Amino acid sequence: MKFNLKKELPVLAIVAIPFIYLAYVWNSLPEKVPMHWNIKGEIDRWGEKEELILIPFLLPLLVYLIFLVVPFIDPKKQLNKMGSKYQSLKLIFTLLMSLLAVFIIYTAKESTFSNPNYIFILIGILFIVLGNFFQTIKPNYFIGIKTPWTLENEDIWKKTHLLGGKMWFVGGLVIILTSLVLKNELAFVFFITITLALAFIPILYSYLLYKKGEIK
Repeated sequence: MKFNLKKELPVLAIVAIPFIYLAYVWNSLPEKVPMHWNIKGEIDRWGEKEELILIPFLLPLLVYLIFLVVPFIDPKKQLNKMGSKYQSLKLIFTLLMSLLAVFIIYTAKESTFSNPNYIFILIGILFIVLGNFFQTIKPNYFIGIKTPWTLENEDIWKKTHLLGGKMWFVGGLVIILTSLVLKNELAFVFFITITLALAFIPILYSYLLYKKGEIK
């Protein structure tokens, strides 16, 4: 997968959004800004405004660089076979990280975080996106449900990602809906419960497939 500047320009523009926004609001930021909130939306840590400079680097830029590099170090070169789908996945991930970075900077500027559920909604969208892509992801060491059993056998990989894709899509929808209608603490409980289920059920399923000997 060669670097194509023309294809990368839209993604680079998305990466630049939080950098531009931070530069725009910089002079209006107080010297001390809120850096962390608890689940109730209360500030529990303050920091220097210079700490905010790390946000665009650690979210959209870092995610973009990871997506840019991994196809070159993928030993099986399976990510290259995704073609435009990999580019779409990179763009969507970078966009979500840029939105999250802008949201964090905005809440620091306004010193308010009235609804922490917005973070859960963004993560729910991410789960939906991943669920849609799971069925198209070839066995690799970087993206997907990577267990010893899925990596050992392509049939187990396909069946696990078929189940995982449906679960992550539905789970993402449930997280978004519960975050819209429930209060912070209860929405957090649902978020953690659903996330744990999405993480562990496909892993257990891949192991059960292996134990049943469903290997071609």
